[in-house]
Amino acid sequence: MRAFFARLLSRDKTEEKNPMKKLLIVGLGNPGPKYENTRHNIGFKILDELAEQRELTFTAERYADKADFNFKGRKFILIKPTTFMNLSGKAVRYWMDKENIAVQNLLVITDDLNLTFGTLRLKAKGSDGGHNGLKNIQELLQTTTYPRFRFGISDAFSKGSQIDYVLSEWSQEEQKILKERLETSAELILSFGTAGIQNTMNNFNGK
Repeated sequence: MRAFFARLLSRDKTEEKNPMKKLLIVGLGNPGPKYENTRHNIGFKILDELAEQRELTFTAERYADKADFNFKGRKFILIKPTTFMNLSGKAVRYWMDKENIAVQNLLVITDDLNLTFGTLRLKAKGSDGGHNGLKNIQELLQTTTYPRFRFGISDAFSKGSQIDYVLSEWSQEEQKILKERLETSAELILSFGTAGIQNTMNNFNGK
């Protein structure tokens, strides 16, 4: 554990020497067809959209399905953890360590009940907000200071039915809008990697 955190602290210098900046883009979700089109799997869905645009295929690797590509001098490493949501941190920590990724070059994509459907919000840090995936990542990385991209799924559920809601599929009305939202989300990721987090927040947050 100590060795992991020592490497975490030394990554900024490593990145400076590396001509191609590497970014780890993590879409949160649960593996398997049962969860494929559920609200909780929006992280997977967004990475699938980006992969389709770039004509990529995910391959099964340790703790995650993985794909990568180069764009404007950056290497984007996309992972969809196969550890199930509550253990997402295990995949994040493993791939950060394996690929020597600096914390500021990590982007975690997650659903958010507190945002209206389709709202995009990028932040440089923050709490887990009660999200089990973020909670596990925070626990294993021992920090809340990492970029996260929240996709609004709204809170249109009755009291006591939150779990059923996030694990249910999109409504017909949501599906009509979802494709455009996924395309914009893919643009946000590319902007994060090339234009930086501040410019991307200014251009995409709330849109």
